[in-house]
Amino acid sequence: MATADRSTHTGLPVAWHVSTRSGNGDGNCVEAGPVLDGSRRYAVRDSKDRTGPTLIFPATSWIAFLAGIS
Repeated sequence: MATADRSTHTGLPVAWHVSTRSGNGDGNCVEAGPVLDGSRRYAVRDSKDRTGPTLIFPATSWIAFLAGIS
């Protein structure tokens, strides 16, 4: 995954990771990464609309989500 430190439209610093499935031409593009403020939260956004909505999850919810898709 590619990584870049960019702020969300809300001003939160996030170490974004672009999904390896992004860019395959089907329009499903997602970025996710940890919020770099020590809160252990994770952010998710549509990489085609980086100024659009950003979902913020507490670490416990993010870990449960990842466990569910593994």
